Amino acid sequence: MTALPKVLVSLLLACLLFIDHARAQSPARYSKTSDGIIVYPPAGMEGQPRAIRLQVISDKIIRVSASPENAFPVVKSLVIVPPTSSPTQWSLGEVAGRQVMLKTRACRAVIDLVSLRVVFQDAQGRVILSERAGRSLEPVIMEGERSYTIHQAFNTQPDDAWYGLGQHQDGLMNYKGYQVLLFQNNTEVAVPFLISKKNYGILWDNNSLTRAGDTRDYKELSSLKLFDAQGMPGWLTATYFNDRNKPAETLMQRAESEIKYEYVNDSKLHLPPSFKPDNGFIRWEGNLASGFSGIHKLRVSYAGYMKVWIDGKLELDRWRQAWNPGTAILDLNMKASKKLPIRIEWIPDGGESYTSFKWMEPVNVEDENSFAFLSEAGKQLDYYFISGTNMDEVIGGYRKLTGKATMLPKWAFGFWQSRERYKTQEEILTTVQEFRKRKIPLDNIVLDWSYWKQDDWGSQEFENSRFSNPDSMIRVLHEKYNTRFMISVWPKFYEGIAAYKDFNNKGWLYTRNIADRQRDWIAHGYMSTFYDAFNENAQKGFWDLLHDRLYKKGVDAWWMDASEPDILSNVSPQRRKQQMQPLASGITAEYLNAYPLVNAKGIYEGQRSVDPNKRVFILTRSAFTGMQRYAAATWSGDIASRWHDMKIQIAAGVNFSMSGLPYWTMDIGGFAVERRFENPDAETLEEWREMNTRWFQFGAFVPLFRAHGQFPFREMYNIAPEDHSAYKSMLFYDKLRYRLLPYIYSMAGQSYHNDYTIMRGLVMDFANDEKVAGIADQYMFGPSLLINPVTNYRQRARQVYLPKGTDWYDLYSGKYFQGGQSIDAEATYERMPLFVKSGSIIPIGPSLQYTSERKADTIVLNVYGGANGSFNLYEDEGTSYDYEKNAFSFIRFQYSDATKSLIIDKRTGAYPGMLSERVFIVRLISQDKPAGILAEINEGKLVRYNGGRQAISLK
Repeated sequence: MTALPKVLVSLLLACLLFIDHARAQSPARYSKTSDGIIVYPPAGMEGQPRAIRLQVISDKIIRVSASPENAFPVVKSLVIVPPTSSPTQWSLGEVAGRQVMLKTRACRAVIDLVSLRVVFQDAQGRVILSERAGRSLEPVIMEGERSYTIHQAFNTQPDDAWYGLGQHQDGLMNYKGYQVLLFQNNTEVAVPFLISKKNYGILWDNNSLTRAGDTRDYKELSSLKLFDAQGMPGWLTATYFNDRNKPAETLMQRAESEIKYEYVNDSKLHLPPSFKPDNGFIRWEGNLASGFSGIHKLRVSYAGYMKVWIDGKLELDRWRQAWNPGTAILDLNMKASKKLPIRIEWIPDGGESYTSFKWMEPVNVEDENSFAFLSEAGKQLDYYFISGTNMDEVIGGYRKLTGKATMLPKWAFGFWQSRERYKTQEEILTTVQEFRKRKIPLDNIVLDWSYWKQDDWGSQEFENSRFSNPDSMIRVLHEKYNTRFMISVWPKFYEGIAAYKDFNNKGWLYTRNIADRQRDWIAHGYMSTFYDAFNENAQKGFWDLLHDRLYKKGVDAWWMDASEPDILSNVSPQRRKQQMQPLASGITAEYLNAYPLVNAKGIYEGQRSVDPNKRVFILTRSAFTGMQRYAAATWSGDIASRWHDMKIQIAAGVNFSMSGLPYWTMDIGGFAVERRFENPDAETLEEWREMNTRWFQFGAFVPLFRAHGQFPFREMYNIAPEDHSAYKSMLFYDKLRYRLLPYIYSMAGQSYHNDYTIMRGLVMDFANDEKVAGIADQYMFGPSLLINPVTNYRQRARQVYLPKGTDWYDLYSGKYFQGGQSIDAEATYERMPLFVKSGSIIPIGPSLQYTSERKADTIVLNVYGGANGSFNLYEDEGTSYDYEKNAFSFIRFQYSDATKSLIIDKRTGAYPGMLSERVFIVRLISQDKPAGILAEINEGKLVRYNGGRQAISLK
């Protein structure tokens, strides 16, 4: 056949391009549904959706989903709960012929039928958030099936700030301009929910490996311009030393253009064979240069000791235990082609250790006010836009979608004593006995791992030689010491034990780790794997095992360790996916991050199935969207016992709480310990004591108050003697925590009944103060208390910012301060700076040794003048689920600063065992009449209260 003339070919190509352009400019068709619309774009390029659906969930929630096909796949969300309210009234209208608007009483969603972008507005039509062009669903093949890599970007306002997204260890409060990797790991918790200071949130309903924020790739160091110590281009100078104490004795020197020891076995495979990482160190020197000007992100992962100097200045000085690396982000302000000196010193501090250096070029100007989600796998794009008049309402929307935060048992808000680990029944009992003898308030004692025989992990059975009668031990804890007992439970099974054989025969185990013959770290190493928590039969089987072996003995609480699942530590996402096979629910990548959710679900539902009215408590190392509905609290994992790690727990805990999950804690004192603290000299011992004291002060003001860690032992009497400031300070804050129980438990009640958040970023309560958006070392504990941890050794004062819009009182003295200023607050060894917001009403209960020792028949109401205020005192039975049946009470207090009067409203509600009468002692603390929170003053008004409304003059 004769070839077509070139002119004709060109004309045909032009026509095709014109048709494609016309198609792209043609408005999409749409159809109305019972709860919204479905938009059908013209057939376009691969990777673009064939159908886009907008659904009205409530006045303040719009769901947006996009499918690669004309029909939407049937995908049962793991995180979304069935709706409990009636359908929302909404209307549909066209705008200018090319836009369609869904309108509720509180918000609007407008989709452009040409660009297919969705814009979210408030009820008055003001733009809150808008999608950017570039929504995509790129097809990928995984495990022989089709899935899609999913991307959606959004434009926001220049003064926006972003929070939530789980728990991370980079010390950042405001994530604007940063990338957050959502991948479950020890100390890293993935929750794909972003909340904005502009009072909106995006709940990204995807379980896979996800990037949020700036989703561009981090690049290897070799893609920068590198220069060695002598100025030669192409690499850095790497110098190796086999004795960290003899820096003059060089082992070898070589050119290196990458630092890439990120995952398990990397350092064993790629470090020089003659290098001894246990005691050696490596120095990299040279210069960096880039073809861009602006802020470059340098992402450093590290285990062991890491120091980084930039342009001669020490910018990073960290330590993490060799088996659990941390991360840090350095912002480098670089000019195009200008060299920037760098020096890196790494002491691996272990036979296998980890470090990597990656970088990212400056963000484009047009992208500075945008964020995105990029997920590795899913059947459809699916997210929920949540609006509110404040951030609490946005979190309320999150919980409307994903479930209420259950009430935890009241004893969970007392003190938890733990260590790694109590090795015998006697150690458990003598520890609690010592607490009671010394009159140190305590509610809970914790048994960490390895109470089983060495080769019997997963049996959930006590080793008889060390725990001869665990039933009796728990009974003594309950009846003699009024103490609850939590036990560590891993989803792990050693190959060959009876429980392994049972689960394996039923197809309930991931078998790849067994096939790999991968040994763990115990003794010579044992082969092991985890159960498949996505298999509902396996969930029930796991609970049955715990019920028969542990719950029947009287266990009160479940410590679900390694719930990422950490089948093998420090693996890449790809290897984690391989280890989680076979998976009952489908393609592993599509479920990667959701293991902690289904693991907790099995325990929660299991316990309620056999003991439906006894409150569940679960402590888990990892979490996911919706965990709050399963009575699950999260602790921040195996962090280091270092001052810096203490400081970054503030942002970690606050952002976790702002992810919609209200119950968080940490290892007070840090978990993993430098060798210098194991056998310390006098000076090192004093640093250990002071660090634990400062951490304990901080820990008294997080939702759950818990000490834990490796040796040295973490009981306050093992940290310091009674006459030491460390002991006295820890005892003071333990007692203060118990005096504050009416305040703390009322916040827990608000968390269930009104979707409250206990541990609060300052932006939640002071959104109009532009200075608070990035503050990462202060937070609010409930509505009244400003918490300011001290995070440096020998620090006796710290700068505290007092947010504007209110005035403040020193908690200990009652001294008055104006808001909107930074002060140098006194921070004596025994006290952490704490401030109270004006207009606060803080109830103080009786001194207690455990939460149920006595009812709060006398409560001191500290009223802080200078502003009007209110407080709702919440009470219920404390251990049952009767509150789900409206068995609870509220007493509302309202203070008028103009009249200096307090109204105690009529009590609403009731529950079995409720006090019919009690005494309130009302004290007004003001600029003219300062007083500390625990001070005894005679001017307090004594009020006998029997449930009726009373008005009290405080003049």
